[in-house]
Amino acid sequence: MTHRVLCSLCVFVFSLPSRGHEAYLRTGPHYDFDHYKQLVHEITQAFNGISKEVLEIKEKLHLDLDRPDLCEHMDKLQSKEKEKLELTAKLQLAKQCAQDHPEDEEVEERIQEIKHKIIKNKEALSEIMQDFKYDSEDCD
Repeated sequence: MTHRVLCSLCVFVFSLPSRGHEAYLRTGPHYDFDHYKQLVHEITQAFNGISKEVLEIKEKLHLDLDRPDLCEHMDKLQSKEKEKLELTAKLQLAKQCAQDHPEDEEVEERIQEIKHKIIKNKEALSEIMQDFKYDSEDCD
């Protein structure tokens, strides 16, 4: 799988949790948890496939191209993507809490804090991608 195809797949797969959770929230107050659980399982399978691809790419970068610097960028990307998933899960829980308890004023503040952290995370991801792109131009 090419780098560009893998990136496109990642963008698509990383959008699924948010879209799936929005659909799940629309089933409230009697949530369709079984359907959502199946979606989460399928997303997890997709992430596992992407992780295998990333490991293969890292191995090629390290062994075939002798580019441990690019492997380091990929490690940073994976760490930030993991953080983004964790923040997304927290945001989903906060949104469900806001929907279930509209009288709780602190929930909206928590949602905004999490959204701010997600924005910062995306900025960090973008910076790492730029560094990767810049450093990988030496491979061409």
